[in-house]
This record gives sequence, structure tokens and C-alpha cells, in this order.
Amino acid sequence: MTDPKESINIENVVASTGIGQELDLQSVAMDLEGADYDPEQFPGLVYRTQDPKSAALIFRSGKIVCTGAKSTDDVHESLEIVFDELRDLHIQVEEDPEIIVQNIVSSADLGRNLNLNAIAIGLGLENIEYEPEQFPGLVYRLDEPEVVALLFGSGKLVVTGGKQVDDARQAVDVIVERLEDLGLLE
Repeated sequence: MTDPKESINIENVVASTGIGQELDLQSVAMDLEGADYDPEQFPGLVYRTQDPKSAALIFRSGKIVCTGAKSTDDVHESLEIVFDELRDLHIQVEEDPEIIVQNIVSSADLGRNLNLNAIAIGLGLENIEYEPEQFPGLVYRLDEPEVVALLFGSGKLVVTGGKQVDDARQAVDVIVERLEDLGLLE
């Protein structure tokens, strides 16, 4: 059996930062090539980077949320592009604004089908939500690492809520160990 940790793939990294000042988004949108700003639809300006691929949501408050990146390095690279673009518009951006990772979403594959009904019973209802009529996945809230895992009958899983890349690896270890202890991962 291959190690499920080898199948872990980062799908999305969400991080936040700020430039410590209010922005006139209308003016920024007119000067920043490729920016999308429609305050009727969304209160922030959307600026997409292509390499690495991500979207920066820039708000009037000066707060910026980067989403869609595939690694923490990509987040830093993307935001550096955004900071440089803002500096080019003569907007003051400090040299190295703090960037805080808010959420890392990863996927993995346990390599075999899962009996979600048995897992829901085995893991106990306090950490589990499973309503197959509503959603095909079992929602499993882990305490350590503090993440939420979505388990599917196919053996695929999604880990969300992580703050470090290693959280998904730890979560997969915990899930595999608990399912093996219950005899539900043969």
C-alpha cells in the first residue's frame, strides 16, 4: 500500500496582510491594469497574478487577502507583486508587511473505499457530521492538528483549516491511525 501522505496536494492557500492605510479603490482600479472592481457585487478590488496564479482581494481598509495560491511561497511571491504594483502607483507600502496564513486546503487519497456509515459510528458523534442526504462526505473535526477533514466513500479526503503545510500530513496520519484502530481501513 502506498503512503496516503504521498498523495497530499495543496489546493489553496489563503493568507492576509495589510498596508496600514485606507485606499481609494476606485482610483486604484483605474490605475492598476487588470484590476476588477465592482462595489455593487463585492466590496473589494480583485487583482489576479498569473505567475504564480492567485487573486488578491484588496479592501478600502488596506487589508489584502490572497487566495488561490498553491503554496505558501506562491502567496509571498504573489503578494510581493501586488505590493510592487501598489508602490508603482505611489501608494506607501512598508518594506516587508506581515503575511499571515489563514487557511491551507489540501486533498489526499487513502487509496481505498471507505464505509462512511461505519466510520461515523466508530469515530463517535461528537467530532463527526454525516448526513449523506445533505452532503456525500463525512465531516471530521480533529483537535490535533486543529483542522476539519472531509472524508468521501472513494477514499479521497480534503483537509481544511490548516495553518501550516505539515497540518495535512499530521491529519492524514491521525485519520489513518484511528481508522486502522477501528478496523475500518483494511
